[in-house]
Amino acid sequence: MALDSKIITAISKELWDARVSGNSVTNPSQTYPEITTSDAYTIQRQLIDEALGKGEIIIGGKIGLSSKANQEKFGIAEPIYGHLFDSMILPEDEPIDISKMFRPVVEPEICFLLDKELKGPGTNVGTVLSATKGVLPAFEIADSRLKKQSSRVEDNILDNSGAAIVLLGGVLNPIEKIDLRLVGMVLERNGMVIDTGAGAAVLGHPAQAVAGLVNKLSEFGMSLKAGSIIISGTPVAAVPAAKGDHFTASFDRLGTVSVNFI
Repeated sequence: MALDSKIITAISKELWDARVSGNSVTNPSQTYPEITTSDAYTIQRQLIDEALGKGEIIIGGKIGLSSKANQEKFGIAEPIYGHLFDSMILPEDEPIDISKMFRPVVEPEICFLLDKELKGPGTNVGTVLSATKGVLPAFEIADSRLKKQSSRVEDNILDNSGAAIVLLGGVLNPIEKIDLRLVGMVLERNGMVIDTGAGAAVLGHPAQAVAGLVNKLSEFGMSLKAGSIIISGTPVAAVPAAKGDHFTASFDRLGTVSVNFI
């Protein structure tokens, strides 16, 4: 049974207050263990409406749990999705104050910039590529506003799938002659290589992740407008960040992106 609409509204307001106050909230799945993924997306949608009412502007979307290993960990068969606000996009050279975050993790990703609207259902890899102006290297700094790290995917979804901060590398790369499945990535922390990956680790093709987001948005009557940016999911495991950390992700043919935590 779906959660009562009053409960859904209360949870969404509590999550927004957590973003403003910096105080974490009790995991909704603890209070309401019967919560479903459908409930979670409804809460997320009300959280987005709350944000829009406070002046936020949606500029794109994000994909989470894009690898099969992470999906199996949470017992799901598809990625999860969230929204990006303009306030989340920071300059690459701006240090991240870790004291203002809850449990930040670093995820290197390929970011898509659209020059045409994408609207589902029925969007696929081909339609995504044809609507893409270019791609950039990016870091997503995901975060959770919940008191406890959760094994319930519903907690992640309702918290806008962890969307918090995005930093973009400076070069926009046309994709006509690039097979994004074969783009390799090297992740370094404090000058040491800690992981490597490739685009194919993201649902077989990063554009497939974008297509899934578009088709999910169509369930809510939403689309991705021209000019939207979409971070397509990380090909490697997310890495917890600590004060003083410096991360660099180098993508074959796409360039690099870096971030400092203070």
